[in-house]
Amino acid sequence: MSEGLAQGDLARAVPKDGPDLPPPRSMDAFEQVSSVADAVLYEGYLLYPYRRSSAKNRVRWQFGVLFPRDWVESDGPVVPGLSGSADSWYQRTECLVRILRPGASVRVRLRYLQMQRKQVEETGRDGAHRAVESLRTEDGTVHLTFDEAVPREIDVTIPLADLLQGERTVAAGASAGEDVEPLPGRAGRVVRRRAEVRASTTVSVERLAPDLCRLRVRTAHTGPAPQPPTAREEALRVALIATHTLVGGEGVQFVSLIDRPADLRAAADACRNEFTFPVLGGEPGTGHVLLSAPIILPDHPQVAPESPGDLHDAAEIDEILTLRTMLLTDEEKREARATDPRAAAILDRVDTMPPEVFARLHGAVRSLTPVAPTPGSTLAAPVPGSTPAPPVPEAASPTERPAWWQEGADEGLSPTTDTVLVDGVALGGGSRVRLQPKRAADAQDMFLVGRTAEVAAVFHDVDGSVHVAVTLDDDPASELHTWYGRFHYFRPDELEPLESAPESAPSETPRSGGR
Repeated sequence: MSEGLAQGDLARAVPKDGPDLPPPRSMDAFEQVSSVADAVLYEGYLLYPYRRSSAKNRVRWQFGVLFPRDWVESDGPVVPGLSGSADSWYQRTECLVRILRPGASVRVRLRYLQMQRKQVEETGRDGAHRAVESLRTEDGTVHLTFDEAVPREIDVTIPLADLLQGERTVAAGASAGEDVEPLPGRAGRVVRRRAEVRASTTVSVERLAPDLCRLRVRTAHTGPAPQPPTAREEALRVALIATHTLVGGEGVQFVSLIDRPADLRAAADACRNEFTFPVLGGEPGTGHVLLSAPIILPDHPQVAPESPGDLHDAAEIDEILTLRTMLLTDEEKREARATDPRAAAILDRVDTMPPEVFARLHGAVRSLTPVAPTPGSTLAAPVPGSTPAPPVPEAASPTERPAWWQEGADEGLSPTTDTVLVDGVALGGGSRVRLQPKRAADAQDMFLVGRTAEVAAVFHDVDGSVHVAVTLDDDPASELHTWYGRFHYFRPDELEPLESAPESAPSETPRSGGR
């Protein structure tokens, strides 16, 4: 252990299913965000169709990966940013903490995956073992060589008074190891090997006011770089993967960096977060726990209660992914089960899913908004003895469109040529705009204010609203995003046209009813 690292029972790295950590008072706070934290930990771990032979599962682990500094900076220093999809050698979380009472303490939990190489070895006639890519045993079971991962957690609880006296650094690495599993019939064995991972986490605070501090958590890879030239897939063996941090405590309350209080806006803006971003966890309206993740999330993220389990692809719709998994052939399912135990668990869950559980995946209504009165209807039922409300006048419409789910609802709509009127300017494909996000939908909105962009398309939603798809002018990947249709979306009132309105502005493209 390096000099200056705290020792004893203050912190330890253990497998998630290993020895239990001492039960702290704030355990409930971390449990409230455990499902979201697990989704971050295994996001992209293994993607549909969950087979080793799938191209998607040959390039893995794209979020929160911390490599040795000399390796990741061999071509130049890393560029700090919020996105945890960029490889780095450290993560830095800063947030604001309100001190609610004397004797307050801060609890930090670092979580990551340690790569584990699952190597299948066949027993030769001479009794020696040789590495193979696959092996079928007498019972018909197929065993495949593949890279797995072991979850690691490091907990540290520190009195706030101690942190005000100086920072605290704890070891956050994981030891090397090897496990051997004999296969039936002496056909061979499966050897799981883990390389040593070296890292440290430093916690510090800066007092900003008698009842306010800035908390900083910095995790860095401290190990040596592998010998050059080493490919990324080899360097991953000593890396921290899907690294993220939970922060809780006693007698403290965390401040949102997305929905910042007016009196703390300047202090919140001064927080520097690199390769990760912190959001409030738990129930809305609370601030007792923080999740700092390499994937940008909104405050109080939650896993949908209808979801029966993780599919390792939060960007996909559970119902669609479940249906596609059900339709895998028997041969595909055999390969997926042989690839990884987590893939086998997904198949077991999908194959045995009760109809009522699957039905819940079709969707749910979280909230309702008032429906605008339809032409010819009254605003409300008249109260006995009162004068009925006048009917809503008929809207001028050249044609009546069918509802969005009926055939022909899309006729006449063209996102690339449709326009929407904003401040007297018809915005459409190719228009230049300045972004002024107003809804604070997620953390990214804060970093897009004032940026200029080009309109790619105008979309009419099924609820009758309009969204404008744009690409950022200073995004070096804008052409690539346009090619495969990945855009930022804003409502018209969040855009400022960069062109002046003509003397006779064209009228807005008619919107279809409900589209």
